Amino acid sequence: MKVANVLILTSVALASVHAMAAENPAIALVHGAFEDAHIWDGVSARLQADGYRVINVNLPGRPSAPMATNLVSGDVYRDTVLKAINGESKPVVLVGHSFGGIAISAVAEAAPAKVRTAVYLAAYLPQDGESMLSLAKQDRDSKAGPALKIDEAKGMVSVNYAARADLFANGAPEGLRKVLPDLIIDEPLAPIVTPLKLTAQRFGKVDKVYIHTAQDQVVSPYLQQKMVAATPVRLEFTLNTGHTPFLTDVPGLVSAIEKSAE
Repeated sequence: MKVANVLILTSVALASVHAMAAENPAIALVHGAFEDAHIWDGVSARLQADGYRVINVNLPGRPSAPMATNLVSGDVYRDTVLKAINGESKPVVLVGHSFGGIAISAVAEAAPAKVRTAVYLAAYLPQDGESMLSLAKQDRDSKAGPALKIDEAKGMVSVNYAARADLFANGAPEGLRKVLPDLIIDEPLAPIVTPLKLTAQRFGKVDKVYIHTAQDQVVSPYLQQKMVAATPVRLEFTLNTGHTPFLTDVPGLVSAIEKSAE
């Protein structure tokens, strides 16, 4: 009898989890420059435990998603995300970190009906004609510029190794600061410098949320506020972290993403 009761309770619990997952929107996570989809591992696990279907997008042109550098473009990044969400029957919540904000903006312009909410996490939030590079040049408080090395011959951008911990893991435990520099990868140049074509009729109609990072050394709080002032959003959250809250404040980040998805 006890075994039967346990089986019944287990079946009810599983049914509840499946029902919750069916009700919640899918969440697609898009990493930024110098990263790959593994940055989201901790966030994905918590979102899935809370009943969300999670889609981790790996942009091409990096070791985990190889592609010849001369073939990588902003359009390729856009189409990679579109392909990842194409099978979803309902609009998804798109979360973009840093440069990922450029990628999700391109998706919102191309297929606004597929996007329930675009969530910008310490991300570049562009207007028509802007690129990551043009926005970064407006960031008076960012410390990233001097640490970047552009190799035009190879079409790649890299981050000075000695500067990586301070840029991407300021405020993080020392153990994380020690391992993080080896996790940063080189990034194809073309998508970073390519301006976006955005319209009020498509991108402008997509629901938007911004998650600020108050201690950010890469996309500074100054630029984050400036971009939101230029492109208003429905909700704003602030995490007291540097540029990588998916490593330093997973609970806070997951809470903000889930509230964005409501």
